[in-house]
Amino acid sequence: MEQRKRLLILGSTGSIGKQALDIVGEGEEFELVGLSAERSWQALIEQASIRGVERVALVDLDAASRAAESWTSGEVLAGPEGLVRLVLESGADLVLNALVGSAGLGPTVTALGEGIDLALANKESLVVGGELVCRLAEATGAAILPVDSEHAALHQLLSGQGAGCVQRLTITASGGPFRGLRREQLDQVSVEQALAHPTWSMGGKITIDSATLMNKGLEVIEAHHLFGVPYERIDVLVHPQSLIHGLIQLADGAMLAHIGPPDMRVAISYALHGAESVQLPIEPIDLARVGALTFEPADEDAFPCLRLAREAAVAGGTAPCVLNAANEVAVHAFLAGRLPFNGIARVIEETLQAIEPEPLRAFEVLYEADRRARELAFSAVSALA
Repeated sequence: MEQRKRLLILGSTGSIGKQALDIVGEGEEFELVGLSAERSWQALIEQASIRGVERVALVDLDAASRAAESWTSGEVLAGPEGLVRLVLESGADLVLNALVGSAGLGPTVTALGEGIDLALANKESLVVGGELVCRLAEATGAAILPVDSEHAALHQLLSGQGAGCVQRLTITASGGPFRGLRREQLDQVSVEQALAHPTWSMGGKITIDSATLMNKGLEVIEAHHLFGVPYERIDVLVHPQSLIHGLIQLADGAMLAHIGPPDMRVAISYALHGAESVQLPIEPIDLARVGALTFEPADEDAFPCLRLAREAAVAGGTAPCVLNAANEVAVHAFLAGRLPFNGIARVIEETLQAIEPEPLRAFEVLYEADRRARELAFSAVSALA
């Protein structure tokens, strides 16, 4: 019998983590060696108890303390250091990093540094430190498998293509809940409206990134690092049906498209199974019923976050780190009702203008850039509130 793959899931109480647990199921292919969450300790302990996992980590120290008091049949690690320990000591063959935000960078670096293959749903790891992260993976031989519908699609499309065959990559976007609106119409939109995504069901931060189109800017940066394609050859195309997840243009003018249901289980399963497609309980698309697929350019005037992400990407160095930190602060302020929707882009732009990009020589440079960016973004939020 083939040995089971030892799997560690970081962010197991979130949307991606829950779906990954469903895919793993009760099968014999994977052995769960650890789970983690930010602060949802009750849900985490329930998952661990059901799955027979004996070691978990909680980033929030208070949540970790409560979990340790309540759960006597396993070990609870605490804080960012506990998260790193969980990766180092789990003996995992594969780490699924489904943490949200820049908190995912530390576990990504730890896993790759140990030569552990990484199923990466935490896009900030590549946005913030993509240059260093990819260099680390290359040095240790660890694989990075994207857990994202667009990048999983591009990964499949690029598989087997010869050097020089691919001219351009295209990432598709649903357009979010405000597609077609002008910038001035977005001044008064509510948090509830922004969270009402037309296609996908995701967490709050990711859903707001979709509404601002920042998620597409972050995905452009990810694609650059994952596939080694220059920024000027990566496009974003609005496709409201969300059935085509990625396209590649070949040297002879032909285009290949990846068409699939808007279901994250496809991308999650693809990464967990080492870039292989396996049977899933998902209804195939009936193209005759769909009838038509439509496309339109992204409106960077109404949604300047996409432009800001591209500018930070081209500037390089610490600029994407600053972009990401400012965006996290601004999105959380919007969700808390302290910032208008259009204020998100203004906070990010002001923060980027205030901090000169520095070359990336070590991860410590990133942590300092992240700290400075958050301080300035908090000040910008206060000024706009």
